[in-house]
Amino acid sequence: MDNFRLVFGIMFAVSVFLIVEAWIQQNKPPIPIAPQTTTIQQGGKHPELAPVPTATLPASTANSSTTTASSSTLVQTGQRVTVRTDLMVAEIDTVGGDVRKVELLRHRDPVDKSKNMVLFHDGAQGIYVAQGGLLGEGQANHTTVFSSSTSLYELKDGLNEIEVVLTATMPSGALTKKTFRFRRGSYLIGAELRTDLPEGAAAPEHAYFQLVRDDRPPPGDSKMMPTYTGGEVFTEASKLTKLTFDDIKEGKIVLPKGVQDGWIAFVQHYFLGAWIPEKGKSREYFARALDNGIYAFGTIVPLEQVGASRSVKVSLYVGPQEQETLKSLSPGLEYTVDYGWLRMLAVPLFWVLHSIYDYVGNWGGAIIILTILIKLVFYPLSAASYRSMAKMKVLGPKLQRLKERYGDDRQKLHQAMMDMYKTEKVNPLGGCLPIIVQIPVFIALYWTLLLSVELRQAPFILWIKDLSSIDPFYVLPVLMGITMFIQTWLNPTPPDPMQARLMKIMPIAFSVFFFFFPAGLVLYWLVNNILSIAQQWHITRSLERTNKTAHEKA
Repeated sequence: MDNFRLVFGIMFAVSVFLIVEAWIQQNKPPIPIAPQTTTIQQGGKHPELAPVPTATLPASTANSSTTTASSSTLVQTGQRVTVRTDLMVAEIDTVGGDVRKVELLRHRDPVDKSKNMVLFHDGAQGIYVAQGGLLGEGQANHTTVFSSSTSLYELKDGLNEIEVVLTATMPSGALTKKTFRFRRGSYLIGAELRTDLPEGAAAPEHAYFQLVRDDRPPPGDSKMMPTYTGGEVFTEASKLTKLTFDDIKEGKIVLPKGVQDGWIAFVQHYFLGAWIPEKGKSREYFARALDNGIYAFGTIVPLEQVGASRSVKVSLYVGPQEQETLKSLSPGLEYTVDYGWLRMLAVPLFWVLHSIYDYVGNWGGAIIILTILIKLVFYPLSAASYRSMAKMKVLGPKLQRLKERYGDDRQKLHQAMMDMYKTEKVNPLGGCLPIIVQIPVFIALYWTLLLSVELRQAPFILWIKDLSSIDPFYVLPVLMGITMFIQTWLNPTPPDPMQARLMKIMPIAFSVFFFFFPAGLVLYWLVNNILSIAQQWHITRSLERTNKTAHEKA
């Protein structure tokens, strides 16, 4: 196998591997959890209000009898309370005190870029809401009707926080308050559930908080480069576990029990919603399939007793997967940006890319500079590869004469070629190892560019308004195809005519393949090709001059 064919074979295989790995990341089975665990059994009717089987509820609440949650109760609507901050517009429904809609003011819709991104919703787009309530008969839950003193809250200039309070008086006389705190410059919403009990009223001991969502793929999701959409749960002991829709439906989910840390989230490309209980407080996690393709991901937490009151505080994150922000909010939350098995390379690559962006102020420029830096790091390896290719090109005429001499006798031809390589001190595979070594870096950079929300809808120059989307006029893929034709010309011509024709077709096929890649990825590959051409041309010319000088002296 000639060196050039192997090089392009590796490049093509890497691209196919990236797509296959994306599919695997989306469909791989959950990671088993070793410490205290319990298996969630799906299906059947349970008496608990929250969609949690009795096996996971504390003994004190396992025998309570209240309404079972179903898809029909998830979309009941009442009056809306609107909350405006500098980052979002949220809508809270008085039925249940649910967070029903969250519009992100600094992120555009993936389909209609004239509109803002709506992450939480309960309309035509489907269901994706945050709910919470108390466990126990007669307690306030996500079907209880609350009231608010006003229908509009605004974070005005000079304010750093606004507090939204909803109240409900239960038949027992208990006054339940659901309080949300919105802060300036933050996607984290503080949530507190408090009930003040009259004398003789039954006291709840646990509360639940859940994300309820249908299984529709998010708008703009690419089938060519699929990313993960589903639930995730994290604890320090068990680390990250994915909760796919199919696994939940089939009852294959294993979740932590009796832990005192972690969070549970629903993740989609670039964004997430997550319930984060206070660290050091015990909690259990659940995931369950409801009716009509709707799923619930949540946590059960104990209430604290202060006199005749019971209360609990948690946090709700609704926003983009900004890695530094997520890392500061809760341990492991940054893992929702799933770089896969090459995370150890992808994280520092993103750090370098972000540092460059902070300096140049343009993500496209940052990609170009990062590509140059990577090329410099691998310059010695690339030089060895191109030097081997250049030697093979010099031997091209000799290989052709051997082919003519031995005709179809492949065994004698192969032996003659091996003897010539030994005499000329050329390793026909010498250019492949350096490229193989670089493949993990290429794959890690692929995931870095694909999953980083910072590059979402980031403009580059002129016609490229979004580095995370395909080039609208396919200029970059065409230019990349041209660079591949140039590389074909610089590399040795395979002695086999069929292989030679294949190498001429490969740049076209490869360019079409890249028509479906985000512009940021194609930009990286284009710049890398240009730098490779310059390096390869320089090495080839130098070797040819050296050989010419040696022949003249001889």
